[in-house]
Amino acid sequence: MSKNQTIPATAADPTVAAGAAQFLTPVTLGLQALAVNGKQAHWNVRGSNFIAIHELLDTVVDHAREYADLAAERIVALGLPVDARLSTVAAKSKPSTVPAGFTPWEEIIRHVVADIDAVIVDVQAAIDGLDEIDLTSQDLVIGVRAGLEKDRWFLSAHLAE
Repeated sequence: MSKNQTIPATAADPTVAAGAAQFLTPVTLGLQALAVNGKQAHWNVRGSNFIAIHELLDTVVDHAREYADLAAERIVALGLPVDARLSTVAAKSKPSTVPAGFTPWEEIIRHVVADIDAVIVDVQAAIDGLDEIDLTSQDLVIGVRAGLEKDRWFLSAHLAE
């Protein structure tokens, strides 16, 4: 007779998991929204600086997707599910000001930077809240903040005089 050992799906304390998910979920949803709205901006940017902004927005979108995946996978690693369906993202994330149609590159940058700033608010709330709950999750979100701030800088530099 063989002996099978059952391993729990997660080693996380359920209270820690719930607390971390409370802060990581808005981050995940905001980043998913940033990815979608960033792609919208990417497709519709116009003007003399088109190619640079078009390509930079692809990088911002790729980063937002990567960061959303990190936050969502942390929640799942702690033993909880994630709901980041399009309808949930639309209902629970902050509205974007990225226009639906063609927009000059300077305006596009301002809109995407505003979206990044909105996500950073949730990221900072997560950093502050996770300090007492889960330092591993906090560390992950600190890294996300650093990446978002770099993307924001790269975009904003195009508007500097």
